[in-house]
Amino acid sequence: MAEVRLKNVTKMFGDLTAVDSANLTIDDSEFIVLVGPSGCGKTTTLRCVAGLEEPTEGEVYIGDKMVNGVPPKDRDIAMVFQNYALYPHMDVYNNIAFGLKLRKLPKDEIEERVNRTADLLGIHEKLKSKPKELSGGQRQRVAVGRAIARDPQVFLFDEPLSNLDAKLRVQMRAELQELHHDLATTSMYVTHDQVEAMTLGNRVAVIDEGIMQQYDHPQTIYDNPSNKFVAGFIGSPSMNFLDARIREEDGNTYVEGDGFRLLLPDELADQLEGPSGEEVTFGVRPEDLTAEQTVHEGDETKSFDTHVLVTEPLGDEIIVHTEVGDQEIIAQLDPRVDIEPHQDVKLYADMDYIHIFDKDTGDALL
Repeated sequence: MAEVRLKNVTKMFGDLTAVDSANLTIDDSEFIVLVGPSGCGKTTTLRCVAGLEEPTEGEVYIGDKMVNGVPPKDRDIAMVFQNYALYPHMDVYNNIAFGLKLRKLPKDEIEERVNRTADLLGIHEKLKSKPKELSGGQRQRVAVGRAIARDPQVFLFDEPLSNLDAKLRVQMRAELQELHHDLATTSMYVTHDQVEAMTLGNRVAVIDEGIMQQYDHPQTIYDNPSNKFVAGFIGSPSMNFLDARIREEDGNTYVEGDGFRLLLPDELADQLEGPSGEEVTFGVRPEDLTAEQTVHEGDETKSFDTHVLVTEPLGDEIIVHTEVGDQEIIAQLDPRVDIEPHQDVKLYADMDYIHIFDKDTGDALL
């Protein structure tokens, strides 16, 4: 196994900066995920590690070796692609064995590796089948199996589950987690799916416009996003953002906006810097809101007076779209709460989990 390091890696295509000064360390045996919207630079970052793209600036290390200029075949990595990239004229056995044959391994070792890999992935009975005879999930297992059989220092996954249906993606996520537990191979995984990122990664790198916004453990990113972009990208439904201002009055600190005025707990108020009246962005996640029917009445310093626009009953929860002043706020509530469209509802925020961002830069203030 090997540590992977990116040191000030920049990749430009003409005047376009696809990756901007990326610094990233993946510990030996760690599984990390690069996540972000389409075109943010996550796949380009992966390809720089693979050797399929050469950084314009910066250095890439696998283990103790700087691999800039080293061909992909000599980097001891294995890549799993979005489209599986199987050879249609070869059966499963030969698809898995192909890379081993190129390395001129002994026939008995190839056979042992292929059989061991097929057993690990539960596709032993498909070794004589052609790719066209396999389901999408089976094809993905073959693609993963081809990487496993090589026994590389690093696995690189480029959106490998995006072509699968929702139910199969859930199953394959669990299988990839189990595989990593068994193999403990250093892994980089690219996805635009935040659920994959949160469930698979020991650590997650959130990327936007070529810039790494935050790199940390999934729960830390969820609980303490570094800026508004990360806060809005991670979490479903997305965090609510409301235009607001900070107001100090009679020794108390409030965050207020059109239709709400919330009292900040002293420990949160002490963390804020800036003058009274400063404009900010207030953030609260839908699951950190409750309706008046589910809390004790009384504390108006935590409440929003809202008008319900739309409700989405989902069985285990109800998503409620409401209006506060001229801004929308979404709440994720207990499905047994009696809420209908066009009624007025008071929503209460859990003030221990609110967020405040700089209005201009988007950086987290709280």
